Amino acid sequence: MEFLQGVSPREYQKRIFQVCVEKNCLVVLPTGLGKTLIALMLTIERMKKFPGKKVVFLAPTKPLAEQHFYYFQKHLPELFGSLELFTGEVDSEKRKELWDSADIVFSTPQCVANDVAGGLYNLQEVCLLIEDEAHRCVKNYSYTYVAKKYLETSKHPRILGLTASPGSEASKIREICKNLSIESVELRTRDSPDVASYLQELEFEKVMLELPEKMLKIKTALLQLFHNYEDELRNRKVLFGPATKTNLINLQKRLILSIAKGNKNFNNLLASSACAQAVKLQHGLELLETQTLLGFNKYLKELFNQAAKKQSRGVIKLVSRPEFNFAFTTSNELLALGHEHPKVEALRNIVEKEVQENPQVKIIVFSQFRETARIICKTLNGLKEVKAKVFIGQTKKTDKDGTSGLSQKEQKKIISDFSEKKINVLCATSIGEEGLDIMEVSTVIFYEPVPSAIRKIQRTGRTARLAPGKLIILITKNTRDVIHHYVSLAREKKMYKAIHSIKDELKEKRKYLSLKDFE
Repeated sequence: MEFLQGVSPREYQKRIFQVCVEKNCLVVLPTGLGKTLIALMLTIERMKKFPGKKVVFLAPTKPLAEQHFYYFQKHLPELFGSLELFTGEVDSEKRKELWDSADIVFSTPQCVANDVAGGLYNLQEVCLLIEDEAHRCVKNYSYTYVAKKYLETSKHPRILGLTASPGSEASKIREICKNLSIESVELRTRDSPDVASYLQELEFEKVMLELPEKMLKIKTALLQLFHNYEDELRNRKVLFGPATKTNLINLQKRLILSIAKGNKNFNNLLASSACAQAVKLQHGLELLETQTLLGFNKYLKELFNQAAKKQSRGVIKLVSRPEFNFAFTTSNELLALGHEHPKVEALRNIVEKEVQENPQVKIIVFSQFRETARIICKTLNGLKEVKAKVFIGQTKKTDKDGTSGLSQKEQKKIISDFSEKKINVLCATSIGEEGLDIMEVSTVIFYEPVPSAIRKIQRTGRTARLAPGKLIILITKNTRDVIHHYVSLAREKKMYKAIHSIKDELKEKRKYLSLKDFE
């Protein structure tokens, strides 16, 4: 394709591109299979068709918008058009000036939404709107607002949505399609015939582990305590479904809202307190079952601190219970003897073996919690030949232990060190899942399974693209790990099924509309 520099589209990219030329399209393609190149090809096509018009490329975070900006800069001739990166740091007058002179604008949706809402500029002259990580285009997110305004005002509207996974709920996928006025969905998976030939073999391994007897005793004690609170909530006629962490958090929100509206009856106030303690116990159980013993112990210490500061009567009552004290003293004893969650040792052995077998290995270990990422990073750095770094998101508030998140500059430095092999293991939370330009890795390890299809697909997409890769999932038997693993598999299947049915719906709709035109 003319104007493309230093990159050649694959066959499936050309096929998807041809559909995008004709229709507003949602492209569902696993991480690393070249969604940005399809966007670049479509940009060239639209700008050739509508000379002098603009293209707007939106991505949910500034680093992602920057990443797309540099990709276009690298693969487009300098004279093709003027590329501008918009951020909130550039003042509004300067942004207006840049908007007027730019041909292709890269930005976060919030920035463009605010500018359009404030009348700084309009989207009339935009001939293509690209929305990356389009699974975020739901509810009143800025993405939705920009798409709506674009469709209302543009003289030559064309929309391209990009995502590795739009989620497993058909209703959510329909909402994304509606918000972006999608006419066609182009889905590819690792197993699609036109994609499979470009990918390498992915070796998959499930490592099943047992909780040691002492940790099981802690679990039994906390469950006993948890069931007391659960029974109280059922007796107070506020809890009806299963007492999962999610259900309890939702119940807590409802009770707090009801109290805030003035329903300060005795039942509501006591139920709210019992629910808050049940949530704390569920979180503690999750840490014990699926994370690290040290992280669990730190969390119990934090609850003791809350009680000492008299933050609530409920937490004072909770930490005074014998079951709670048994859990705390037993975890202290185990840590003093050098014991940890069996996952920590298993991970240590896996990483050691990977590095011994291949000194050039690059590994990402994904974990749910920052505390876990820090603990396992420290453990892995105790291994010879392992240089591990924690890779976490930004945060406005400091964590309980006085540490905070990484700035975007720090994140970039870590990714750069990883690319240059100064470090060989990234201990990442969800920040490593979405979009960021982390080079391909040899091995992806899930410290725990995630119940989300989107997150599972994004994590897995980090390996087995250009070279054979491994996916290893650590699962603690008889815990929520097992449920989460099977839930994510079921949701992934459900997602593909939903996409296919929506694809057919859109086809039928087009057929019906063209028949109406013919009449």
